Amino acid sequence: MNQFVLAAAVAAAFALTTTGARAEEAAPAPAAVPDNAVSFNVAVISDYRYRGISQTRLQPALQGGVDYVNNPTGLYVGAWASTITWITDAGGDGHVELDLYAGKRGQVTADVSYDVGVLTYVYASNALPVSANTTEIYGQLGYGPAYVKYSHATTNLFGFADSKNSGYIDLGANIDAGDGWTVNLHAGRQDVKHNDAASYTDWKVGVTRDFGVVTGALAVIGTNAQESAYTSAANGKFLGKTALQLMISKVF
Repeated sequence: MNQFVLAAAVAAAFALTTTGARAEEAAPAPAAVPDNAVSFNVAVISDYRYRGISQTRLQPALQGGVDYVNNPTGLYVGAWASTITWITDAGGDGHVELDLYAGKRGQVTADVSYDVGVLTYVYASNALPVSANTTEIYGQLGYGPAYVKYSHATTNLFGFADSKNSGYIDLGANIDAGDGWTVNLHAGRQDVKHNDAASYTDWKVGVTRDFGVVTGALAVIGTNAQESAYTSAANGKFLGKTALQLMISKVF
């Protein structure tokens, strides 16, 4: 459920300043892109939301990951982890989510990009009646700042019984607002197979900015999920409520 990877990619893509150079000064040569690159990321987030639903009982989380990409081919693999509480709230065991993913990204044309891959969410020894471990395949097309992505579950979805072949459609845009700011817009629809009460729509409006030392992101996130399906058993709070989310992250 890696929101940080997206936020870090947005920040890297759009964190450009508007300070100009003198006309007579030559522009610096672009930095050479290595064939093979490894990056690490860490973050602290006020409320870990995945598809609009809090994974941490509306409380903060610590997150981090590592990514490898072969730039000539666009092939990549990565791993990412976050602290969570929802497994124990559901009567299981485990406080960490581990995401393992691999895929390929590139350009269809100069303006159209693609990203396809597979992602497995691992909740070690979760001990729920239906295992929370989930695998999805995904495909994304991008055009300028806009994108559309579809994820399809090849297993049961996050512990819902008989939910194989559930799908999630994600529409969004990350718009350069100048001076290092990016406006982040998103709307999504989660359909949980054979579990209509658990299906819902989510949305996000936010901003991201690279401050050099760290990247900051602030967003308002909400859903129309049913409270009966997404209320914490630990404290009775609705996990899909509209709320403000703050994230501080670093890629190195």
